[in-house]
Amino acid sequence: MSDLLDTVIEAQGGLRRWSEFTSVTAHLSFGGALFPLKGQDGYLDDITVRAELHRQSAELFPFGAADLISTFTGDHIAIVTDTGDIVAERADPRASFAGHTLTTQWDRLQTAYFLNYAMWNYLNEPFLFTTNGFHVEELAPWNENGQTWRRLKVVFPDRVATHSPEQTLYYDERGLIRRHDYTVEIAGAGPTAHYASDHKDFNGIIVPTTRRVYPVTDTGEALPEPLMVSVDLDNVVFG
Repeated sequence: MSDLLDTVIEAQGGLRRWSEFTSVTAHLSFGGALFPLKGQDGYLDDITVRAELHRQSAELFPFGAADLISTFTGDHIAIVTDTGDIVAERADPRASFAGHTLTTQWDRLQTAYFLNYAMWNYLNEPFLFTTNGFHVEELAPWNENGQTWRRLKVVFPDRVATHSPEQTLYYDERGLIRRHDYTVEIAGAGPTAHYASDHKDFNGIIVPTTRRVYPVTDTGEALPEPLMVSVDLDNVVFG
């Protein structure tokens, strides 16, 4: 591991503590301009996620109706009833986004795929970066609003469903994440800056509970609007 990654992992609870758990649940509220743009607003402000910590698997519930659950693995997405009946499913869900632009509408399975893989990534970082196939490199520091943040470039292996293969994460002097840059390839959007704040301790793991995503300029400066995605978390439990 890099020196920065070591620092970040210890600041956010330590690899030993994270390894004691197998899953995490959290209550979520999603918002922002992306979901109306994709035709998928109105049902995302009161959802629970349950994510595995050591394999790419997650579920969101209720998903569009009180008895519906979206279930996800890296190469499969489904919407099922709470009794296990399949309502809809799709293998190789990422292929369904081919040719999409920012204004292309999503269906429920595509929305479920995006939200599940995104939350699985967020709730497993930075510990995820110590697993097989990840490459990390510290970049030059970044100055923003009078603060200096250390930056970590992360290259993801093909086995992990994520926003884009290469991402950059920014950490404050305590080693806590403050910003995360990536391109949501499946959305047909440009690069974005994802700000993380309101860090809290849950079972010894530090989790940012407020997340806000904005577009960025060619020089990496975040634009103040539109707010593309918001995520608010509470009731986070590792178990």
